Order: sequence, then structure tokens, then C-alpha cells
Amino acid sequence: MAQKDWPKSFLVRLTSSHQAQVLLAGGVVYAQQLMGIGSGSSPSWSGEKTLRVSLVERASSGKPLCVFDVGANTGQFISSVLMPLQDSGLALEIHAFEPSPIAFRTLLDSFGGKANVHLNNFGLGQEQGEVQLFADRPGSRLASLSRRRLDHFGIEFEAAETVQLRVLDDYCRERNVQHIDLLKLDVEGHELDVLRGAKRLFQEKRISIASFEFGGCNIDSRTFVQDFWYFFRQNGGGRLHRLSPSGSLVPIPEYREDLEQFRNTIFVVLQADA
Repeated sequence: MAQKDWPKSFLVRLTSSHQAQVLLAGGVVYAQQLMGIGSGSSPSWSGEKTLRVSLVERASSGKPLCVFDVGANTGQFISSVLMPLQDSGLALEIHAFEPSPIAFRTLLDSFGGKANVHLNNFGLGQEQGEVQLFADRPGSRLASLSRRRLDHFGIEFEAAETVQLRVLDDYCRERNVQHIDLLKLDVEGHELDVLRGAKRLFQEKRISIASFEFGGCNIDSRTFVQDFWYFFRQNGGGRLHRLSPSGSLVPIPEYREDLEQFRNTIFVVLQADA
């Protein structure tokens, strides 16, 4: 037993210094970024081009692809991912949701004249009503339904505004939306609330692809990858993947505690029968 353990003992001694520990920590962070853990907030590292490819692959029915952009802010995802697809000839029907009046005005200025882009000045959640939207400044990309604690970054969440929330299942029923090809969520820690408001759609397998960010904001909302794992397992059985910077989808066949990495990571859910 002692002979088998000597390599580990040697490495423990070798890495006992502060400098060695700093190097190890840096190596772990960089390795995780290559896996997609912590790369979700960087457009060049996020791997979101895979979502474009997935939409192109689904564009065989002749019908416009239906994309929901929940947490659209000022239209960054529409501009960088969806508009290039439309410019290349792909037919798209886009539903964008942004509760902040200030961010919505910019969204309206940019896309208000497009017939295939439906802009909604409200957010989505698990129930309808009025809530407080908190931010470091009005219209911020960091805006969240949680008053986030970011003092350690020198950021104070002192701005607040009352906004409207609606339920995704209700919206699709009222608008006669039968199928969503891509449901993209970026609502700063409250993605699970949006998903819970779409249980019927998932159970009926009417959402082909869903993507959501997971990171530091989930500390403030007290939600975990475990919550998402069980949600999809119990509502339609969608398969969870992590999106890597290369654009590859890494399957997550089972829940493990080491998935709880609170650094911006994009997860993608594929519904096999949708």
C-alpha cells in the first residue's frame, strides 16, 4: 500500500508551497474554461455558434423557425446570433422578452420595425404579477429579480423598478405558438422560474432546444444545477449538455455535485422527440 501511495505523497510535498498552489488554481481555472465552465459570459468563448448551427440543421420543414429570447436586454443575442441567420436566408420568427423599460426602449429602436420580431415589455416567470427588478443601474445587463450581493466586485444593486411578469405556457396558448425551436434564457439567476412556467410545453415536448446560463447569479437566487437536472428529468426528459468554447455539446448523463460551479456556464437541453 505504501508503494502505491508514494506518487501522491510526492506530489503533495511538491505542491505544498504557496506559489505551487497559485499555479494549480490557475491551471484549474484555465482547464475549466476550456470545458465551458466560466466561459459563458464571453461571446468569443461561449460556443454559442453551436446554437446557430442547430437552428440551421432544423430548417428543413419550410416553416419559419421559432426562437424565444427571454431576457433580451437591448438585443445582443438577436444581433449576434439570429440576425446573421436571417441575412443568410433562414426564415425566423422571434419572440423577445425584456421587462426593463429602459432596456426595452433600445430594443424597440433596434428591432421595432421588423415584422418577424415580436417585442414584449415584460418578463417571464412561474406566475403572473408585478415584481421588483434590481440592478446596479437602470437598463443594466446585470438586472435581476434578486437584489444581488456584489459588494466584493465594487458593485451596488441600488436601482430598482417595478416590472411585469407573465407565464410562458399562457403566452404560447394566447399567441397560438405550437412549437419553439430554441428557448434561450438569460435572466440572471431566475431561469428555473421561467422553466417552471413552461412545464406544459416541456411535458408535451414542444420545445426542441433550451439554453440557459448558470453562474454567480444562482448564488443569489439559491438555485443549483441539481434543480435544473430534476426539472428536465421530471418534465419531458430533455437531455442536459454543457456548451464548450469549441461549440461542442458535452453530455451530462447523470447529476454530480461537481457540476455546481458558480461561474458563467451555458447549458443546453435537447429534447429528443421534439
